[in-house]
Amino acid sequence: MKTQKTIGLILGLIIALSLLSCSKENDSPPEQVQTQIEEILKSGTWKITRFEDSGKDETGHFSAYDFTFRSSNILTADNGMNQLDGNWSIMDDSSADNNLDDLDLIVHFSESSAFEELNEDWNFISYSESLVELIHVSGGNGGTDYLTFERK
Repeated sequence: MKTQKTIGLILGLIIALSLLSCSKENDSPPEQVQTQIEEILKSGTWKITRFEDSGKDETGHFSAYDFTFRSSNILTADNGMNQLDGNWSIMDDSSADNNLDDLDLIVHFSESSAFEELNEDWNFISYSESLVELIHVSGGNGGTDYLTFERK
C-alpha cells in the first residue's frame, strides 16, 4: 500500500515537472515573428527548391527563376529572359497562441501567368535565414501542397 502511494506521488511529480518545462513553439509575439520573417524574405534572392502539388513534384516549373520579395509587397520571378511580378504578404490568421502555423504567406501572381499554381495562403512549417518551408492543405479536394524557398 505504501509503495502504491509512493509510485503515485512520483508519477504525479514527473507529470507536474513535465508540464512546467513545456513551452510554446514560439514565445515571441506574433507581430515580432511576422516582422522577422518579412525581413528574412526581403533580404536576398530565393529559389524554389520544392514545389509539390498533391504528391506530384512540379519543382521544375520554377527552378529557372529567381524570386525577390520586395518591400513594397511585390514578388518578382525572373529567369533572365522573362520577369513576372506578383504580390506577397504575411498575415496572422489567428490571434492568441503565437504558433508559427498561424502565420500565412499569401502569394498572388496574375491568374493567367505560369505561376498561378503558387497563388495560395501558405502556412509556415519552418523558417531560417536561408530556408523557408511552407504547406497548403486544400479545402476542396484535401490535397497537400509543399513549397520551399532557399536563399540563392
